Amino acid sequence: MKRCLVDGEPASTIPLDDRGVQYGDGLFETLAVHSGEIHFLERHLTRLSESCKRLGFPALDWSDIRNEVSGFVDNGVTGVLKLTLTRGSSQRGFASDDRSPVRRILCFSDYPQWPDEPSSRGVCAKLCQMRLASQPQLAGMKHLNRLEQVLARREWQGDAIREGLLSDMQGNMIEGTMSNLFFVSDGLLKTPRLEHCGVAGVMRSVIIDLASEGSIPLEIGEYSRQDVQQADELFVCNSLIGIWPLVKIDTLGEYPVGTITCRLQYQLQHCSNDNNNTWYAT
Repeated sequence: MKRCLVDGEPASTIPLDDRGVQYGDGLFETLAVHSGEIHFLERHLTRLSESCKRLGFPALDWSDIRNEVSGFVDNGVTGVLKLTLTRGSSQRGFASDDRSPVRRILCFSDYPQWPDEPSSRGVCAKLCQMRLASQPQLAGMKHLNRLEQVLARREWQGDAIREGLLSDMQGNMIEGTMSNLFFVSDGLLKTPRLEHCGVAGVMRSVIIDLASEGSIPLEIGEYSRQDVQQADELFVCNSLIGIWPLVKIDTLGEYPVGTITCRLQYQLQHCSNDNNNTWYAT
């Protein structure tokens, strides 16, 4: 099942002169919906609003966007909601017209199914050859240009590997192709700093808050491949998968599903989202 709205109207196409299509000039959010509840909606909208300001988008009425998003989700449904904002249509060339309205695209699709219980059993990952370029002006944002992730994802086929890990041009570990990376060393939870590249995921921010609430010591810094290799436990996260333990990284080794990973999974399952409903992942 998939249905879409473009600027508030049912649609299956967008104009060919849309700047999101032409130049990747836009942003998107991927939100989990369970039983009609949109999880962490306010966190997603906050990130989107901040990114719009950084990209110089025209001012938006976020109350209207919130209402449009909420009204698009039917009662009781479970699925994936993708919210995309582009700088709208423009004439040929990179110059943009601030008078052009921001285009809003909402798509709702089925929730992915993972029959092998990756949340409890863990998944295997690979170290990708693709490196992330440094661009502080775009770091943290979930903008529409995802070619680095597309090329990295082409490095493997099949389901035996579920995620690829990416480093920057200096060899610092940054994130997964679709997720943020955390690991534990000597009881200290660590996650890479994202000042020069990478996406500051909503689930990443949730886990950082959960660590604080659970008195789990946390460090955000720069970490080498060797730092990750020597970790006691590792996991990746995003808004759809929640937390997936990493039990093997192709060239680095094998790892247990660790106690801090399990503790954070438990906290996540029992925490409240923006609507005071517990978060749930299949």
